[in-house]
Amino acid sequence: MTTPGPHGAGSLEGRCFLSVLDFEPADLEHSLTLSATLKRDRPLGKEAPTSAALQGTYVALLFEKPSLRTRSTFEIAIRELGGNFIVPSADVALGKRESLADVGRCLERWVAGAVVRTYEQSRLTDLALATTSFRVINALSNEEHPCQALADCLTLKERWGDPRGRTVAFVGDGNNVATSFAQAAVMLGIHVRVASPDGCDLPPGIDGDIARVARYGAELTRFRDPVAAVRGADAVYTDVWTSMGREAEVAERRRLFSPYQVNDALMAHAGTDACFLHCLPAHRGEEVTDSVLDSPASAVFDQAENRLHTQKALLVMLYED
Repeated sequence: MTTPGPHGAGSLEGRCFLSVLDFEPADLEHSLTLSATLKRDRPLGKEAPTSAALQGTYVALLFEKPSLRTRSTFEIAIRELGGNFIVPSADVALGKRESLADVGRCLERWVAGAVVRTYEQSRLTDLALATTSFRVINALSNEEHPCQALADCLTLKERWGDPRGRTVAFVGDGNNVATSFAQAAVMLGIHVRVASPDGCDLPPGIDGDIARVARYGAELTRFRDPVAAVRGADAVYTDVWTSMGREAEVAERRRLFSPYQVNDALMAHAGTDACFLHCLPAHRGEEVTDSVLDSPASAVFDQAENRLHTQKALLVMLYED
């Protein structure tokens, strides 16, 4: 792993995963290979080679946002690697009573690192920079969701084998999930199309990041028309129209995104064997219909399962000597 591109100073190098861009393409490939190995070895239990990888290690789970998949899979991952975790109260842990720097300096005396699910990406960086050896993992921020992207990539590799030259159409909000997925996918040679309404695009500056890390000619293309984006795609990905923290905008966002619903009619424009992706939780009947979410083409529960294996691999990579 190299110094975080737009996010960090050199002091974070190799010890934090705040963004997919903290990985070079080779790091991503290694993490996916390790994830597949850990998935294969899970039935071995305590006989698995990595069952003591976090032996004697404590990790703090700091969650400002609700979580089912992220929290459950990190708790299981830490335990299956031989470690332990603490879960401080969210209103205490993330700078509401004291500065983030003071929180980080205290935690560093007790635990080896933290898995953080928060709002602004800057809070993750501030927490990490306040410490000297503390390992910080971004379990979701408003801007990025890199742990989800790892699971997405493993799921696609399981379906396709070599993903180079494949195309994924992301339909809906150019949000944290779309951002991290695009960053990771192009590292594997996957073309990414993003169809979003005006004003809901991917963040400014992502094109430079994509150009820097893309391999095998992978490209990012933007669309307004979801049909054009989906046409011939090997996978269709969507996410909720209203992210956490934007609940006051529900009615307006339903109006804005209704043409972007993933339904049978839209999936008919995708490739013959196209799969469907969603990070979950899904708002059935809004961004996706039951008929798509529950179809044989749906890989959403494979994605959910793979959160465990990819996060185990990430922990091993960050905590290995």
